[in-house]
This record gives sequence, structure tokens and C-alpha cells, in this order.
Amino acid sequence: MEELRDTLETTAKRLGLLNKNCCSIGPFNIGSSQSIILSEIAKRNNPSMQEIADTLATDITTFSRQIQTLIKMGFVQKNQSSQDRRVYTLSLTTEGKFAIGTIHSQMEQYLEEVFSHMNEFERETVKRSLQLLNAAMAKSSVCCKPLF
Repeated sequence: MEELRDTLETTAKRLGLLNKNCCSIGPFNIGSSQSIILSEIAKRNNPSMQEIADTLATDITTFSRQIQTLIKMGFVQKNQSSQDRRVYTLSLTTEGKFAIGTIHSQMEQYLEEVFSHMNEFERETVKRSLQLLNAAMAKSSVCCKPLF
């Protein structure tokens, strides 16, 4: 298991998941967690703050700080729900849609370059292995929880 852990840690580093900033959009440096938040908001139609926080397995306080930063950058809009005034929904602004489009494009270019060093069988093996790993993690009772 130590070899697997080392491999996963190296993969996280090479994907830039531990970097303070994953990319720049105009004058803003976007962190990996902010990039993931933007992506999750983009996947849904006006999700609640709690829905995205739960999806990312993060506490609402930490998540709220990230959202406030994204609002100040002009990428996210937060609105009070008309059905339940305790609930706030999130949406991407025009700038936020541009930002996530740019981030996705950069990631696709990166992955295309990385996968260009593999043949078709190797690419499919990696893809299938990652799908299997993600499916097993989704079933795990300890996935996405603090280890300590």
C-alpha cells in the first residue's frame, strides 16, 4: 500500500492539486479548490451552497470563505432562494463561465499532451482504472473524510 500511496501523492503533485494556484484568469490567480468549486457550480442549475459543500465534502464555513473570494473576483453570484430564505443558491456570472471554460480548455490541453505519450490501449487502461478507483472510493465509508 505504501507504493500505491506514493503513486497517488505523486499524481496529485503532477496534476497541480497541491499548488496554491492552478491557473490565471485575467488578473486573478485561481486555486485548485476554487477551480473545482466553479466546475461543480457549472454542472448544476442554481445549486444551493450546502449542496456544493456536501458534494465537495467540505464544511460550510470553509466553503463560504471560498465563495466570498469567488464573488469578489466576479465569477460567482449568490442569491437568496425565493422558496426558503435560509437557502442561498449559486450561479456563474458571465466572467465565471469564461473562467471555467478557460480552465477546462487548459486541463484538456494538458491531458492531451500527457496522454500523447501512451498508446490507445494504455490510455483506455488508465481511464478504466481511474473509473474503477473512483467507483470504489464512492462506496468507501472513509472516502472524503479527514484521516486524522
